[in-house]
Amino acid sequence: MNVIIIEDEKPSARRLQRMLKALDMNTDTMLHSVEESIDWFQNNEHPDLIFLDIQLSDGLSFEIFEAIDIKSAVIFTTAYDEYALQAFKLNSIDYLLKPIDDEDLKTAVEKYNGRTPQKQSVTLDFNDIKNLLVNPIEREYKKRFSVKVGQHLKLINIEDIECIYSENKGTYAYTNEGRNYLLDATLDQLEEELEPNVFFRISRKFYININAIKDMVSYTNSRLQIKLNRFNEQDIIVARERVKDFKNWLE
Repeated sequence: MNVIIIEDEKPSARRLQRMLKALDMNTDTMLHSVEESIDWFQNNEHPDLIFLDIQLSDGLSFEIFEAIDIKSAVIFTTAYDEYALQAFKLNSIDYLLKPIDDEDLKTAVEKYNGRTPQKQSVTLDFNDIKNLLVNPIEREYKKRFSVKVGQHLKLINIEDIECIYSENKGTYAYTNEGRNYLLDATLDQLEEELEPNVFFRISRKFYININAIKDMVSYTNSRLQIKLNRFNEQDIIVARERVKDFKNWLE
């Protein structure tokens, strides 16, 4: 089976290549821009499967499909939030949120391998998807949490939370009053409920509130360390594969 990766961040592309190799899928071709991809498709046999990042260094990867009639199956790799990507479930094999998880990748590959012959090609309505990304459907995000304090219930307004983090199999909200509250949800479950312009998942362990950032400092291995207004219980580090998306989120 012929598989290629289109991803502008070369470390991310190499990481995905290694993950696919562990699943017995070899990817000899990695493309890193719209221009490079168009040139490659014009001069090579099209692959069976494409792992496709949406935002490339010179534009949206949809431009490749506007220039070239590609019938390959597609699995998206993207940092866009899950709610905005509801259309991708209908128009592609699957999509993977960065940083890509091993189990999620395995599930996506199994979906591809389990398709019926009648579904060997995937036609993508890129205009619909682009419109959804540019003009997402308005939705209500979580405004408060109800937490248990002893025998009482307490309401915590979302704007009063500096960060949400996981520790010892629990999920905690740290407020601007300097208190921790145990939440009845995992970080993954909160992904669709937190306002993406306010909260960003910097790692598997942390969501941070943009309004609580006090300082940002360069850290080892091309990472960033975040200082919040009050939270000082442990280091808050932006995962290396999330640094670029984090910087874009700040703008």
